[in-house]
Amino acid sequence: MSVMIRFDRASFIYDEDLPQEVHAVRDISLDVERAGHVAILGRNGSGKSTVARLVNALLLAKSGTIEVGGIEPVDDETVYLVRRQCGMVFQNPDNQIVGTTVEEDVAFGPENLGMPWERMQKAVTSALDAVGLNQLRTRAPHELSGGQKQKLAIAGALAMQPHCLILDEATAMLDPESAVEFLQLVEQLRERRGLTVLTITHNMEEALLADYVYVVDRGQIALSGTPSDVFDNAATILQLGLDVPRHIEIASEIARRTNQPLLPGEAFTFMDAVTAVESRLESFVSKGAGDRLYQTAKTIQTDVDKETPNDRDPEEILISVDHLSHAYDEKQPDVKSLDDVSFTVKRGELLGIVGHSGSGKSTLIQHLNALIRPPKGKVKVLGLDASENKNIKVIRRHLGLLFQYPEHQLFEETVAKDIAFGLGGEKLTQEEIDLRVEEAARNVGLDKALLDRSPFELSGGQKRRAAIAGILVMRPDVLVLDEPAAGLDPEGKRDILNDALLLQKQGVTILIVSHNMDDIARVADRLLVLNKGRVHQWGTPAEVFSDEVRLQQAGLEVPRSMRFLQAFEGIYPGIRTDLFRADLAALELLRAAAEASHGA
Repeated sequence: MSVMIRFDRASFIYDEDLPQEVHAVRDISLDVERAGHVAILGRNGSGKSTVARLVNALLLAKSGTIEVGGIEPVDDETVYLVRRQCGMVFQNPDNQIVGTTVEEDVAFGPENLGMPWERMQKAVTSALDAVGLNQLRTRAPHELSGGQKQKLAIAGALAMQPHCLILDEATAMLDPESAVEFLQLVEQLRERRGLTVLTITHNMEEALLADYVYVVDRGQIALSGTPSDVFDNAATILQLGLDVPRHIEIASEIARRTNQPLLPGEAFTFMDAVTAVESRLESFVSKGAGDRLYQTAKTIQTDVDKETPNDRDPEEILISVDHLSHAYDEKQPDVKSLDDVSFTVKRGELLGIVGHSGSGKSTLIQHLNALIRPPKGKVKVLGLDASENKNIKVIRRHLGLLFQYPEHQLFEETVAKDIAFGLGGEKLTQEEIDLRVEEAARNVGLDKALLDRSPFELSGGQKRRAAIAGILVMRPDVLVLDEPAAGLDPEGKRDILNDALLLQKQGVTILIVSHNMDDIARVADRLLVLNKGRVHQWGTPAEVFSDEVRLQQAGLEVPRSMRFLQAFEGIYPGIRTDLFRADLAALELLRAAAEASHGA
């Protein structure tokens, strides 16, 4: 097969005027075959998005050679020829939406390519059908949810009918069902049209779908090979701030605890991992370790219980939503973004709000601090009615809300000034403000040394922490986070969620909107599942995820650790499946094997 993309010792520097050159990309060489699927992994700031922009000639290499479809972008003509071949979907869809309606935005790319009118109409309709937005083609983009905006950006790229599709965290804002559908669509296009796919991702499950994987660190290729080859190097992957697919992680943990190392590629697929774990547990028990393992089963169970979120049942209700309904279009009152929603939030709990793209999650949380007034129903925060003007200032003082990509709220000269901005109306001395800023920064794990730096010099994860600190400095009773971990690498994601748990322990009530079932299952005390604007499910993670049929109706999926444990229910009938971390899942497998061997 011919090569579609070729890098030969390519390098790029963003600011050549700095005293010391900082390469975003340094001497990278890679090949992507035509109709191939390559994934590029790397932590935030590793250079992987720069690679994507170099492919699409949004950036031009400072040294080395880059060719796309046999063309090296060196001037206006060759840059145009490269961009004609490539469609790109960025991480944040707002950065590439330009039309006043959905269909107009999708038509923007084909129109600029000079596509004939009739062909363009068919391309736009086909692209909208592919992402499920045809019914919203006359809607204004700003009225869409975050996930729907991402679908719109994807449709805009597909409508140009490119030879190469570059996806920069393109599924970050999609619900599980939409993400799976999109990836299936991309694979179909690759097979039918010979589409070349370059995926920039933090999602290890997506990387499994690629033919070849490059891991980038500090602007250089740190690891490369087939997905099986790359994920066999689990220790290296983790050192690079990344993650491995959950089934491989659990199998690796079992292999370590039973002292039976995995063979290369042995646990690559889900079923391979199940087989590898089963054989190691059987071998461990058959070698006389069963009795010893059984003696430690109670200790293991204690460890599992100790790490499982406590069932909090405080008396005080901080937030109550009663029969809330909302429609964005007054001319279509029957098309509701929220429909008769009722729930409560107790002091000190962490509530997860989940649902498919467009289910009403972001609309709901904007009612909590009166950014949207309830036309029907009641919203009370700390006992105050959010529909009354006299209460709004007090509610916003006690309830902090961060939108998707909160780092876009940063604007001051230094991180310290940005965090302190909300205190401008408070009657505090400068010393008191400085102490509050340091406290807020410490609570989110932001190094004190960063406070004097520009917020725009921070990494993606640091920017997000600074934005959260800007809310915490007000010492709110409630913190509402809309997709706080979206777009962050696995290490940054873990840090943000651990920060949320720490804040909860300090008495802050937390609400988190998320598309990631693994993340939210690990931290939430209760879950509110929305489906087409209505309350679909309500309960603890164990209760919600045990009803898989209802979950699928909402376009969601069972967390991966739970899915893996479910595969052993026929082998170990008493096994718990409501554990959402790889280490706890491994402990439960050991416990279940011990119980089974003792019973035998």
